Parts: sequence; structure tokens; C-alpha cells
Amino acid sequence: MSWITEYVRPKIRGLLRREVPDNLWTTCESCSQMLLTKELHKALNVCPHCGHHMRASATDRLKWTFDNGEFNRIELPMAPVDPLGFRDQKKYTDRLKDARAKSHLDESLLVAHGTIGGHPAVVGVMAFEFMAGTMGAAFGERFVAAARLAILQKSPLVIFTASGGARMQEGLISLMQMPRTTVAVQMLRDAGLPYIVVLTNPTTGGVTASFAMLGDVQIGEPNALIGFAGPRVIQDTVRETLPEGFQRSEYLLDHGMLDMVVARKALPQTLARIIGLLTRAPADVKAPPPRKPAPAQAAE
Repeated sequence: MSWITEYVRPKIRGLLRREVPDNLWTTCESCSQMLLTKELHKALNVCPHCGHHMRASATDRLKWTFDNGEFNRIELPMAPVDPLGFRDQKKYTDRLKDARAKSHLDESLLVAHGTIGGHPAVVGVMAFEFMAGTMGAAFGERFVAAARLAILQKSPLVIFTASGGARMQEGLISLMQMPRTTVAVQMLRDAGLPYIVVLTNPTTGGVTASFAMLGDVQIGEPNALIGFAGPRVIQDTVRETLPEGFQRSEYLLDHGMLDMVVARKALPQTLARIIGLLTRAPADVKAPPPRKPAPAQAAE
């Protein structure tokens, strides 16, 4: 009896008390299926059961987009912190510190350059994990820097959007980034370089009202929420029931707001094909020399 009490029972208790990591499993937001987080990440955060595209970190998107996951991130300019001295329940500076500690990022836009399908490209990815990907003065600085880098390298600029809109803690300064990013897009147009936008879930507010809808090619991920105001706000305002799938990428594709809806797994190949088509130099074909008229035959 003693060996059961002293040896077997403690072993059983140890097995029962073994702690399971909090991030071992992930629940699909669409079908509620329990998924192993490691396997889900291998599937590019796409549910293997229902195909739902979950949110992805900005760093992961860069790895999934560039050839062999290899890219070079660039140092980006910073803007004055808390220009308005804003405070709600918390100081804006404290919110920034918390966001940087949780996301391990310093702002809501990452920019890198590398190759996509062998084509040089500059890619900017909005980080929803940093204050919901909101757009402030630092974001505007980074977006302009990305456009300038693309012009310097004579490469297309690809932007992945994921944002709640303008950052309210910066007030009018955040709204000023809408025309600023629009000017940066025009710089690319003047340089004759492609500007491609990939809209992911969610893309809303001032981001949608500015650079996110100015792409030469507009691509949406499946079932991504894309709009200015949310559907609940619109429904309460117009007091009408909205159509099924309203503001989702498939709905916008049907109504001409998007050029295509592409699954995450197929995005790198699709981007490579589009970049190849848009950047291919026209063939330098010389006009054939004028044909000499045939000599007139002498009349017999």
C-alpha cells in the first residue's frame, strides 16, 4: 500500500496538474473549431475547416510575401510623440509604451524591400497589433519614406492595409495624413511606378478614405471588412437592413470597388504576376525598312 501512496499517487497528481500553455490552441472566429496554433500558423492563419482568414502579424505578412521569406527592413523616421498632450483614461504616451511592449513594434507600419517572384519590390504592412493599426503622424512619415524608397529603387510599392482608421489621440494631425499619403501615391504615379493595395480584415476609417482606395490594382482577402464607417453605424443611421455581406470584400468585388479577391496562400504568386505585367518594359522593335518598289517590266 505504501508504494502506491508514496510513488504512484504523486505521479498521477503530477500528470493531472501539468499546465497547458495558453497559446497552444486557437479557436476559429468563424466556425468555432479548436485549432493547434502551430498548425494554424503553418496554414498562414487560415482555418483548414472553413477557410476563414484570421488576422496575421505584420512580420508574418512580410515573411509570407517575399521570396523565401527574405527581406530587408529599413529604418524609418519617427515623428514627435504626443504633439497634443492628449489624455483620456490614460496618457497617450503610456498607451504608446504599452503598445510597443505588447507588439514589440515601434509603430503601425513596417516597410521592407526584397523580391516577389524575382521582381524587386517595396512592401509596407500595417500592424493591426499596434493600436489597431491606426494612422498618426509617424505613420505618415513612414508611408512617404516607403514611396520615396520605391522611387529610388524604381520598384513597385505594395501596401497591406489593416486599420481602424485615424488615431484619435492625434486629432487633426492624424487626419492630415490622409492628404499626405495621397500625395505620396501621386509621387509614385508621376514616376510611372505601380502602386498595389492588398486590403485585409479590417480596413476602415480614414485609411479607406485615402491611400487604401488609390491602388492601380486593388486586391482583397476573402471576407475582409472594408469600409469607412462600420455596418452597424450605417444601419443605425439609414434605419434600413443592409444587404447580406455588406462591406465584405466579395460584395465590393461585385460592385466594382475591388479588382480581385485572392486567398492568402495565392497572394505571393498573384503579386508576382501583377508586378511582372505592370513593370515589363515594351519590346524595342525596330520598324522594318520600306520595301523597294519592284522594277517595272519592259513591254514586249
